[in-house]
Amino acid sequence: MTSAAERKADAGQRIDAITFEVVRNKLQAITEEQAITLKSVSGSPVVTEATDFNNGLYLADGSIVTMGPQVIFHTGTMSSVIRSIIKDYSKNPGIRPGDMFILNDPYRGAIHQPDVSIVAPIFVKGRHIAWAGSCAHQLDVGGMSFGSWAFGATEIQQEAMLLPGIKLVEGGELREDLWQMIMGMTRLPEVLGLDLKAMIAANNVAAKRLTELIERYGLDDVEAIMQAEIATSERQLRQTLAKLPDGTFRARDYLEHDGHSNALYEVCVTVDKRGDEITFDMSGTSPQAPGFINCTESGLRGAVLTGLLPILAPGIRWNEGVMRPVTIKAPQGTLCSASWPSPTSAGTVSAAWVVQNVVVAALSRLVACSDEFAGEGQAVTKGHMMVMTLAGKDREGAPFGTFLLDSTAGGGGAFADHDGLDGSGDYVVPRPCIANVEANEAAGPYLYLFRSFVPDTGGPGRSRGGAGTALAITPYETAGLSAMMVGHGVEVPNSAGQFGGLPGSCGRNFLRRNAGSTSEIVGSAGRLGDIVALGIENLGAKPGHLPVGLGDVVGYAFQGGGGYGDPIRREPERVLADVRNGHVSSEWARRLYGVVLTGDTVDAAATQARRLDMRCERLGGAKPAAAPGTAKGPLKSDMRVNGRHRFECSCGADFGPASGDWKAHARSRVVAEGAYGPHIRLHAELEIREHVCGACGALHESEVVRTDEPSLVTFTLVV
Repeated sequence: MTSAAERKADAGQRIDAITFEVVRNKLQAITEEQAITLKSVSGSPVVTEATDFNNGLYLADGSIVTMGPQVIFHTGTMSSVIRSIIKDYSKNPGIRPGDMFILNDPYRGAIHQPDVSIVAPIFVKGRHIAWAGSCAHQLDVGGMSFGSWAFGATEIQQEAMLLPGIKLVEGGELREDLWQMIMGMTRLPEVLGLDLKAMIAANNVAAKRLTELIERYGLDDVEAIMQAEIATSERQLRQTLAKLPDGTFRARDYLEHDGHSNALYEVCVTVDKRGDEITFDMSGTSPQAPGFINCTESGLRGAVLTGLLPILAPGIRWNEGVMRPVTIKAPQGTLCSASWPSPTSAGTVSAAWVVQNVVVAALSRLVACSDEFAGEGQAVTKGHMMVMTLAGKDREGAPFGTFLLDSTAGGGGAFADHDGLDGSGDYVVPRPCIANVEANEAAGPYLYLFRSFVPDTGGPGRSRGGAGTALAITPYETAGLSAMMVGHGVEVPNSAGQFGGLPGSCGRNFLRRNAGSTSEIVGSAGRLGDIVALGIENLGAKPGHLPVGLGDVVGYAFQGGGGYGDPIRREPERVLADVRNGHVSSEWARRLYGVVLTGDTVDAAATQARRLDMRCERLGGAKPAAAPGTAKGPLKSDMRVNGRHRFECSCGADFGPASGDWKAHARSRVVAEGAYGPHIRLHAELEIREHVCGACGALHESEVVRTDEPSLVTFTLVV
């Protein structure tokens, strides 16, 4: 017996093709207009400059129909928000025409409290047929710290106001009592108030446009097309999965410092792909932390969806259909599926961010095993996030506060056939944006000393990871500012490489006290290397609250993208080009790529000798018994699966059956500290292991791992 949704989807297939295309593209256009409205009304640079928001249309049950190309996390979690409201409030206070609900509770659908959602039911002829939703990061929603990043929190009640889905708009009227309550709990009521009204306006626009669409094409046809869109995406993803090999694909990443101590946490994923279904099992992930780095089930769902869409569904409409072949398993009480009342205010830039990393790494290994889809596999893009908030008085003495999102400008992960983008933006934002320096300086009492790329930050590989960036600022025309910095990836290189590619750089947070007068500081400003030479204080992963006075300089650097393939397989002329444009230094071109430069040219003989020396070093000083072969096959690397279903190096060396652990047949070694350059730093509990071919010395994987843990069995195939 078919369900009502299936019958409506079938009806959508019977609608004439022109009408179908017009309506489905209009649905996406409505979501674009939502975004335009939100950005036009908002006064927050987080929305207007950095696009830290998203919008969408949803079925009456909360299923995603359309989503914007801004922060994917948000759209994935707004469906959880809507389902929570349906579950808790359908009877009391009820869901009626003209209502809107506001929610930021991570245990009811949000990722963390600053990501506030407002969702509106849409009724046509008295029938509830859809929802419109808007979510945006807010500069402050109360709690113990400006910005609501609750460094030092031990329970969620300390972090921020918790809005469980209250009816903020009732019958088209704003509830003034609730509005005043919310405004009384934020330090920036003017900014928060304008943002909430921007989201209300965006939802009103969506409801009006959807109603107009239904009036023109009929309720039954529009509803059928929405259901058919979801069914089509499900069918297309199942077709993609059916073409991919069955197997198990694993990834692991780490997160340092929980806001109380520099403890080390790990996030593990095991991806099982069988037929046209796929399972993400988070077993092995650390127990939930006592500090604010946890995420809840909704954050986990949003992070898995974020990692999945660009790799498995780049040509598929992004909606609820892509989640239907997906199963997510996570033990309760873990870092990525925390139990009440664990704090979560940094969950979006901590646990959820690292879940995204491991999903990208595992799925990239899956698609790399397919000729058709191998081009979608990639190294990890800027595997960390670092938050800096600034608060104090503006140039006129009025309260000031902001959240810098320049930290989106890390490096993109490399692909099998091309380099990662330099300053790519975050993986979670398909349409990235970064504020102009001038816009930020105009809005706040501070000056930039530099914002620039940093050499040797992109992960070395046959394809290079994108370069990361850094910036430094100093207070200007104010007595000083209160900064707060929280994040991760200062002692963990989270931007993992693929198939022999090295990780991208770690992040860095730094401070220099009493650097001089403003004119002296600005006159001597340079790049990160210049600041380092002046003698700075490295602040670690979570410095917390920092007073920054006149004459002080504070800044941070962001991770580069991971590399793809063995670095000594990169064409020397491409390395030379990297040196010429400042992304790689001559020293590390020689040490990591094996490319020796004489002046502005490649020394071919010296390069050949250096690369042979590197392969000998990997083999413990022994001369390679074989020459490297041609990197080919679906994995697009020196590792491949041959016609006998066995792992094989490009030189022909056997690595065992494809159903087993290829690392058991590799030569492995621990990399010496500092061997990967000045921007790779490791937590005391971590090390880097290389796994190479014992015959030719080709590098097949560079693995960040706890010193007391076995190496990960990264992928096995069902043969």
